[in-house]
Parts: sequence; structure tokens; C-alpha cells
Amino acid sequence: MDSPRIRLWDLPTRLFHWTLVACVGAAVVTGQLGGGLIDLHGKLGLAIVGLVVFRLVWGMVGSTYARFAQFFPTPAKVKAYLRGEWQGEGHNPLGAMAVFGLLILLAVQVATGLFSNDDIAFVGPLYELIDKELSNRLTGIHHLAANILIALIVLHVAAIVFYGHAKKQKLLKPMITGWKEGHGESAKGGGLIALLVALLIASGAVYGASGAWLPEPLPPPPPAETPNW
Repeated sequence: MDSPRIRLWDLPTRLFHWTLVACVGAAVVTGQLGGGLIDLHGKLGLAIVGLVVFRLVWGMVGSTYARFAQFFPTPAKVKAYLRGEWQGEGHNPLGAMAVFGLLILLAVQVATGLFSNDDIAFVGPLYELIDKELSNRLTGIHHLAANILIALIVLHVAAIVFYGHAKKQKLLKPMITGWKEGHGESAKGGGLIALLVALLIASGAVYGASGAWLPEPLPPPPPAETPNW
């Protein structure tokens, strides 16, 4: 006899999650190695811009357990969870804090990266909008945020392993299949129109971040003619 199960994570949420994992992982590697990979690092940053914006929109129009209002970690929820009294599906209050922390940190990371430079050959797509001094400051923040992001990712993975072994809660399987074993109410909402709206806004954000709308730089002045005396 099949055990009861509920629909927990919709397909867009799952695709977002695993695409973000791949893009952030590749961005960390290319950012650390630098060199010829720095251009790929910049393109991955633009992809992450689109993913983060998509998730922010999907957090308002997506299905039940993907919506921020459903799992926002209020003090009352956090207190109930620490007391072992919290009941619910989706992200628990501590997990919700990690989600919001990662999204905020990723937003800072990609925003600073758009204006950064490496003092060699690479500049962010919006570098021309600010001066070199401010770009250097944002580049420093970008490097610092990268270290914090790596630490938070390691903590996130450790928490998943802990919940899997110590509390016997399978967190990865529902994010792969979309289903969770047990009783409860399945997720609703997040239909095709909501998905198209989120994709459209995310695409607009990528276009804006790419700097493709900026005017072409003026060509260098022609060299002065040397009098032929």
C-alpha cells in the first residue's frame, strides 16, 4: 500500500534551486581561478541575477510553500521551533532564515560584481556608470561577500546532513521529486501565468544588468598628423 504524500515543491522552485546550485558552484570556482575564466565568471553572475530575481517574484506568485509569506521566520515561529512546538511543511523557521540570508547575500554579491574590476582586463557590465574608486570599493565587498557566501553554503550543506542523519528528515528528496511522504495539504497555485510573469521580470533584470542598453563608447580620437617637413 502506497504511503500518503503531499506535493511540496513545484517544478519551477526545484529547477531554480538546482540551477542556482550549479551556477553558484561554477561562479565560485571560476572566481577563485580567475585568468581566462573570468569572462565566464561574469556570465555566470548575470545568470545568477536572473535566478535571484525569478525567486523573489516566485516568492510572491508561486505555489503555497514557495511563497515568502508562508515561511517568513517571525520571532514567534522561531521561538516555537526552538521549543519543539513548531508544526508545518516546507522550510522550518531556521531553514527560512538560511533561505533569506542566502538570497540577500547573493543579491549583494551579484550587485557588487556588476560594477567590479580586476585591475587587469575585466570590468563588470555596469562599470562605466561609476568611477574607479567606487568600483574598487565594491570589488572589495564582492570578494568579502564571496567568502561569507562559501561559509554559509558549507553551513547549509551541514544542516541538510544533520537533519538527514540525526532527525531522519529527508530534505533533498522532496527538492528532487517535489513530493514529501506524510499527511498534509499539497501546494497550490503558481500556474503558467505566474511562471511567465516571473520569467519576464527575470529576463528584464538580466538585460538591465548586462549593460546592453548602455550607449556604445566613443571611438578613440584619430592620431595627430605629424607635419612632413
